[in-house]
Amino acid sequence: MIVEYIRYRIPDDRSAAFEEAYGRAALLLARAPQCADYELSRCADDPASYILRITWTSAKEHLEGFRGGELFPGFLAEVRPYVGMIEEMRHYEPAAVRGTGGAVPTLYDWMGGTEALERLTERFYETVRADDVVGPLFAHMDPGHPRYVAMWLAEVFGGPARYTGERGGYAHMLGMHLNRAITEAQRRRWVTLLADAADEVGLPDDPEFRAAFMGYIEWGTRLALANSQPGAAPVRQAPVPRWGWGVAPPYQG
Repeated sequence: MIVEYIRYRIPDDRSAAFEEAYGRAALLLARAPQCADYELSRCADDPASYILRITWTSAKEHLEGFRGGELFPGFLAEVRPYVGMIEEMRHYEPAAVRGTGGAVPTLYDWMGGTEALERLTERFYETVRADDVVGPLFAHMDPGHPRYVAMWLAEVFGGPARYTGERGGYAHMLGMHLNRAITEAQRRRWVTLLADAADEVGLPDDPEFRAAFMGYIEWGTRLALANSQPGAAPVRQAPVPRWGWGVAPPYQG
């Protein structure tokens, strides 16, 4: 991915028309397969200053794919009256310094932290042991397994990185699934039992949390199923995924 920033200086008497023009141009950006996202911002301290941010799949895809494609002429027609007001138009590569602030709680904090996750996994594995479909996969389960899974989920949902520090991170979790030949019926039963356990132990039931929580469970179990098949060749080294409010990890398994 590469980010393009275009800085404009727009006189006040043309700002409304400028924003309307970009509203129309944005419809074409939204259709462009080379465009990941975009945002037009107006400076609160200097209202004549605007910044358009566009994330492209690559500089080449922007300059050759989008600009050479069928959408660009319509896009340019909308913004052409303002080209002379551009102060800067450059591509930027994201640096390693990035993250989120504390304004939005992590899923880990929202659900109640490690204590809530340990309640969840203890109840969940009680039902797993007694289940005819998924129980056989855990016939020789380590007594500490529920706590280890709670550690994994804590790290995934934004809590402390104890699973990486104490258990070996992604590579260790991957090793727990290799050649287990998990079936789709077992995966689905695992998901259902975990959702039931979340209700039983009182995890938050607001739609936003449950959608994000179950989104990871679906993603993670489908990945585990694929990685467990004989002959699978999964990614061997990767970070523990960090799952937020509807945002998936930026890598494939």
